[in-house]
Amino acid sequence: MFNSIILSTNFNKIFFFFSGIIPSMAEKINDKFLKPYDSSDTEERVYKTWEESGYFNPDNLPERHKEPFSIILPPPNVTGTLHLGHAFEDTIQDIVVRYKRMKGYKTLWVPGTDHASIATQSKVEKELIKEEGKNRHDLGREEFLKRVEKFARESRDTIVNQVRRMGASLDWSREAFTLDEKRNLSVRTAFKKMYDAGLIYRGSRVVNWDPKGQTTISDDEIVYETRKAKLYTFKYSKDIPISISTTRPETKLGDTAIAVHPEDERYKKYIGKEYDAVFAGENIHLKIIADEKVEMEFGTGALGVTPAHSMTDFEIGERHGLLVKQVINEYAKMTVGMDGVKDKKTTEAREAIVSWLKSEGLLEKEEEFEQNISTAERTGGIVEPLPKLQWFIDVNKEFKNKKNEKTTLKKIMREAVAEDGINVAQNRINIVPDRFLKVYLNWIDNLRDWCISRQLWYGHRIPVWYKNDEIYCDIDAPGGSEEMAKKEGYTQDSDTLDTWFSSGLWTFSTLGWPEETKDLKTFHPTTFMAPGYEIIFFWVARMILMSGFLLEEIPFKTVYLHGIVRDSKGQKFSKSMKNGIDPLDMINKYGTDALRMSLVVAVGPGNDTKFDEQKVKAYRSFANKLWNISRFIFSSVNSEYDESFERFSIVDKNEIEKKKNFISEITKEMDEYKFYLVSEKIYHFVWHDFADRIIEESKKILREGSEEEKASRLQFLLQSLQDILHILHPFMPYVTEEIWSHFPKKDKKLLFVDEWPV
Repeated sequence: MFNSIILSTNFNKIFFFFSGIIPSMAEKINDKFLKPYDSSDTEERVYKTWEESGYFNPDNLPERHKEPFSIILPPPNVTGTLHLGHAFEDTIQDIVVRYKRMKGYKTLWVPGTDHASIATQSKVEKELIKEEGKNRHDLGREEFLKRVEKFARESRDTIVNQVRRMGASLDWSREAFTLDEKRNLSVRTAFKKMYDAGLIYRGSRVVNWDPKGQTTISDDEIVYETRKAKLYTFKYSKDIPISISTTRPETKLGDTAIAVHPEDERYKKYIGKEYDAVFAGENIHLKIIADEKVEMEFGTGALGVTPAHSMTDFEIGERHGLLVKQVINEYAKMTVGMDGVKDKKTTEAREAIVSWLKSEGLLEKEEEFEQNISTAERTGGIVEPLPKLQWFIDVNKEFKNKKNEKTTLKKIMREAVAEDGINVAQNRINIVPDRFLKVYLNWIDNLRDWCISRQLWYGHRIPVWYKNDEIYCDIDAPGGSEEMAKKEGYTQDSDTLDTWFSSGLWTFSTLGWPEETKDLKTFHPTTFMAPGYEIIFFWVARMILMSGFLLEEIPFKTVYLHGIVRDSKGQKFSKSMKNGIDPLDMINKYGTDALRMSLVVAVGPGNDTKFDEQKVKAYRSFANKLWNISRFIFSSVNSEYDESFERFSIVDKNEIEKKKNFISEITKEMDEYKFYLVSEKIYHFVWHDFADRIIEESKKILREGSEEEKASRLQFLLQSLQDILHILHPFMPYVTEEIWSHFPKKDKKLLFVDEWPV
């Protein structure tokens, strides 16, 4: 043992000699600084310190924190574990929150999770079938929902642990769940208010139908797969003079018109004429109509209109009063047609119809090409547009706001952003990067009514009851409860609401709405939101819609749209490709700070990024570099940092001035949310300017300089380290807080609530 101690002592002397540190000063260093930085020994302990301080809760922040700054965490789905995209998203938000907290804002970051009805129900039912050979109908609604809720709770616990490991400084006392009791009340209240305003209606319209999942799905739940397809050009019969082109000849049994452009000279003489034909065993009646939406250059310039099996055709049908004739059922099987067509799957019927066209001499051309096929994300089934009796939100219906002015939901969504430059002071939303503004406005202009009902068991059940031909909508059932409603002869709608309905209320339901809470008054509109750009329509737009109607204000002042984290080849992470990476694996290997920096450095808003493990490894080296810098400085000082010190040398005064300019520059960029730029600049400042140049110069000064030069340099080094720890803290919170805890200064606050250097 004695020999081991001698060897250890000699090793430390050798280490300090080559580091430029005076060996006699080694005794002053905490033992942990004699070893490399150990993230595994730091992170859990530091996070516990932060949480126990109570400062994640804005109500407990020191007096200087006055102006509100709020973010509501985009709620991850309770379907398992988080991925690197969530880690990226959480890092961006935590950078903002920590920066604003240090700047003296009364900063609130609300955590929460999303029940994600279709994804969660689908996952649980798949496991049920795999393990027990049963589906949800075998269990019944009540028992199945118990299984789903158990899974959701366990998944939520996993997610919360992951979010904590990322260092997210969330106010856990305000944690929310889209399906908890308070959010359920907000959903029922919102539905009732929109229903009473005539904006929610029940009607038969074409929707995205998943034949495998047996439910409607939103556009966001569609995955487009590139598959080989054929474009067929043909006539319905020899008596009809116009040819049409389609990839789905089986749907043509439901055609009720042929649409042409009103200015197309080829077809003007046919407009208004009507034809009858027998197409693949089905009687069809076609009217030639003129519609400006028809593209003259595509195909033959004529469009076979199938109002029941295409959203575009349904809208054409509405404009021209066409019959909606359904020929495909909920199981993607044909309901009409000749032998070999009726009762067959659409893909089988297609082959039979093409053979029939050939035999009748009606097929003119058959071309192969690649086509994007709509598939259901959760089941993989090919999505079938079908007319269904569903609940919708009318985005074009006029209503009066609190000022008694006429408006529409579409108008509210458009006016929430400015087309000629953003002005938050005028209650407009700042979209970052601004190139997405045009994308958003274009989507609003083409917005259809929103189908909000789903044929699922897990989720917010639609708060509507039926009795004979009556429809009753209220926040509670007649008589005050669902049980009483049934006793009185009312039956509740069996469908649930689209998950986006509840998550659309997220910025204010999490703050206590529909109650007029202090949180709602203080923190809404929220200040910042950072979702991925791919959900600008499905979530960002819906939050704007809901907040605009229910509160008549914007939901957030800035929406920062981040890109997608892809694998090293630029491909999206997916289970099928088995290229997914668990953020915790990276954290366990390299530390949270290294992962955070690797995700944000040089990655601008709206830009996709390729994940590179070597980059994470490099930033672990950066954390160690900062650790070594601190070790050198702590080993060199004989007293505490003196903030009133003024006897700086000319050289150090110049360095201080340069440092002040640098901090001023990055502070401006932080205010502009340019984290990708600031993080890179801090890295280069610390590693190259401070470590490579200033630290090396300091070694000579501390060995050979005058007493005045040494005193000046030591205070300058401490001042610089203090500033570095502060400006780097939002990006690398763990290592900076750990070093700060050993900083030689009286009356230190925790770094994450200390003041940003100015």
